[in-house]
Amino acid sequence: MQNVNKLIDSLHLEDLKNELHPSIFDENDDYDMLIIRIPVITNELSAKSFGFIITKEQSYFYDKNKNEFEELKSRFDEPYKLLDKNIDKMLKSFIKYQDRVSEIEELLYENKIKENFMNIWLELKLEILRIERILLKTANTIENFIDYYEHNETFPINHYMDLHEHIERTMRSATLQLSKLDYLYSFYNAKSNDKMNKMIYILTIISAIFLPLNLVVGFFGMNTSSLPFTGGTNGTFYAVSIMGLLIVITALAVQFWRKKVEN
Repeated sequence: MQNVNKLIDSLHLEDLKNELHPSIFDENDDYDMLIIRIPVITNELSAKSFGFIITKEQSYFYDKNKNEFEELKSRFDEPYKLLDKNIDKMLKSFIKYQDRVSEIEELLYENKIKENFMNIWLELKLEILRIERILLKTANTIENFIDYYEHNETFPINHYMDLHEHIERTMRSATLQLSKLDYLYSFYNAKSNDKMNKMIYILTIISAIFLPLNLVVGFFGMNTSSLPFTGGTNGTFYAVSIMGLLIVITALAVQFWRKKVEN
């Protein structure tokens, strides 16, 4: 194991220790370095990097917890098994996001969406975008790794092609969920705009009704002489009758305008 530590460049060792290091395949004369970063989907989204050193005879896994290299039993099979286990777990965990997007979709269709829709939508969008970005780099790295070793007789190309397919399948699912979220955002905006238009329509009708009433009240409220109906006993009745007539005329005019607009 000491030979492995001496063999590796100090910069590569820092990369292997870095929990946040993106996926990369680095070819060297004495060894190759493979780092695969995979999203970890639990209650909170995170990511984990797995680092491997591949020499001409053996492979080593860098254990970040122990801060040391672990010699693997086989050059390619053991790295595959370790990655397959974690990628398969990630693939199954991603169903969580599919269910959450479907839940939002159902609530929108049933008009039961919560007031904090935008916060939920933005949180989902950011998390799925982050997963997509991580997997894009991971898929390219595995593809480069396969291209480099595909002519090696001991290299289990079908196993690593399977890993690549799982990564791309999750990427396609992430892209689909992002498209659905964009559609749901547009649908939510359309419903919100429709509600706003109805409110504006109601306010417009109320304004149309009360505008002539305000005009009549303002007219009869002027502190001037010779106002109509001030000399008789039925002045208030006449003023109220005029306001009622104006309400009827305004309502008929609004109804006529509404039918004309709808047609």
